Amino acid sequence: MVDRDAGRRGDTELIGTKFWRGLAPLRVRRSRKHILFLAPLCAAACGGGGASNPPPAPLTISLQSSTVIAPQDGTQASLGVTVGGVTAGSAFQVTATELPAGVAAQFVADPGKTSGTVTFTGSPTAPAGTYSANIRASAGTQTAAQSFLLVVAAVAAVSPTVDTTLGVNGKLDQFMATSFQPADWDWRFFLDHPDTSLLQNLGAKHMRIQVLDGSVPWKANSQPQLASDWDFKELDATVQPVLSVTDHSPEFQIAVPPNLPGMLDASGHFIFNQANLATFVQYCADLVRYYNKGGFTWGGKPFKSASSTPVIWWGIYNEYNINGLTPGQYVQLYNAVVPAMLAVDNTIKFSAVELSDFDFNVGDPRNNLPTFVNGVTAQVDSASTHFYSSCNQSDPDTSLFGSVPAFVGDVKYFYQQLATRPNLASVPVWVTENNVNADYSGVNGMSTCNPTQRFVSDTRGTSAFFSAWRPYVFSQLGKAGNRALYHWDYPADAQYGEVDFTTGNKYLSYWVDYWLSRVFPSSEGGTAPNFLKLNLTDSSSIEAIATKNSDGSVVVMFADRAVHGAADNNGPGDPRTVVIDLSALGNFTSATLLTIDTHTDVNAGPTPLAITPAGKMTLTLGGYGVAFLTLKR
Repeated sequence: MVDRDAGRRGDTELIGTKFWRGLAPLRVRRSRKHILFLAPLCAAACGGGGASNPPPAPLTISLQSSTVIAPQDGTQASLGVTVGGVTAGSAFQVTATELPAGVAAQFVADPGKTSGTVTFTGSPTAPAGTYSANIRASAGTQTAAQSFLLVVAAVAAVSPTVDTTLGVNGKLDQFMATSFQPADWDWRFFLDHPDTSLLQNLGAKHMRIQVLDGSVPWKANSQPQLASDWDFKELDATVQPVLSVTDHSPEFQIAVPPNLPGMLDASGHFIFNQANLATFVQYCADLVRYYNKGGFTWGGKPFKSASSTPVIWWGIYNEYNINGLTPGQYVQLYNAVVPAMLAVDNTIKFSAVELSDFDFNVGDPRNNLPTFVNGVTAQVDSASTHFYSSCNQSDPDTSLFGSVPAFVGDVKYFYQQLATRPNLASVPVWVTENNVNADYSGVNGMSTCNPTQRFVSDTRGTSAFFSAWRPYVFSQLGKAGNRALYHWDYPADAQYGEVDFTTGNKYLSYWVDYWLSRVFPSSEGGTAPNFLKLNLTDSSSIEAIATKNSDGSVVVMFADRAVHGAADNNGPGDPRTVVIDLSALGNFTSATLLTIDTHTDVNAGPTPLAITPAGKMTLTLGGYGVAFLTLKR
């Protein structure tokens, strides 16, 4: 393999003992970058005789293994070395080269033999990764070398103690969800793909339905009223199938006002005045009537949902901070809409705020939340925001991974602000949109976020990159106490989708979200697991969490987010190995390992592999990916 870390090597020394048969040991000689081991070599003609000496046999090196794993916690790793072409008791030199900084090595020779053992000792300063190293030998003028792979492994030591500093009082209580956007361009998805079994199996909770464009059902406000003023055909082509699956409880996100005369400006933004606000309030209340209370009549025609299942969760407006409303206007809108909807059905719940995050000037919650928290008087059941890692397809992988700590900071800020009001202190935070890239194509084929460059689909939303990025986001947000993580969106292209909008085929992203939902159940329809304390020696390119379920089973997740090259854009990632130390947890009777990475069969999905549990278990990913280790007693 290519040595990816030559620039970070230190001056490593190997220290050994020289054995002379029948003589006292000699002192060790040290040299930079290598260790010299000496064994005695008798002169070829120890006494008289004029016969010529035969040429020495070629020098060879045989290694016991082609790979050595040196954990960062100092646990020693051994490599057997045999030098051929010299006789027992003869002098020979052994050198270990190309070792990364932070790894020490020591050779111990087998007395009277041309073999021995090199012991490697890693440290937390040794960068995790896989390195091409060498064992070199020399005797007289002859030399030989044999390469091997030195793997510096991170160590994840799991404790039986619940970590109450993480999550929701020590619990990973975060459900996975997905999204739909009925609009003129995609409302026909379920008409073209009526089988909802894939969606059912995904197990998403409170799936989000964000209605836009021609799918907004209020088309006109005729005077006198006409039955043609309302049309639910496009909207219900999505809502009715979603009501029929999983928890039968979607979140209907009233994203925009109806496009009635005088309601929207040239940019499609709400023209905020009291008359338009009253019209919007009426629209929201009529939606509740339609889905929950037997419908309403307009122009002599009854409008009523075909499903008897009501819509309990409602999101009020979408990304007001980039869609023309000030924080103060949003508070007025929210305080007017919610009571009117509750007057129709007092059992419903509300997702508030729904911020766009991807613009520091307007997306930073510090510019929006204080006004909402100080001014809201209506019912709030969740406070929601949206997280994307980029709005530019040219941003490298390092940039996208580097965005995640800011997500965590925003979630924590949400909770800090909510805690300033006693009646909001227990409101959960939801992330109701999440994906790698928020950009999309304009009508001229140019990037919406970067109008001077042509739009190019960012396939990191469905590639192996996603199998590292989404588990990393899930873990970090779950630790911060986030309660819901919504994928954007279910039927789409290779940038956004869990399934392909055109073919209905699954993307790799489908399986990532499928297994996150199953491996880490939430209190939404289940029991949330506890976070166990976990000490990870290298979190710079590895994400790891350990949880314990109510039945005593333990799950350890290991995500490899190591970037191969700083300029990589949808690169392969770098291999990472983790030693999972479970010795403090006692014995387990069975274990399974499930891996999602570039080798995963997208159609069939990953298959759990039965493995033998042990006190220490070594897991390796060859690049971007995630592994779930499940242990049962």
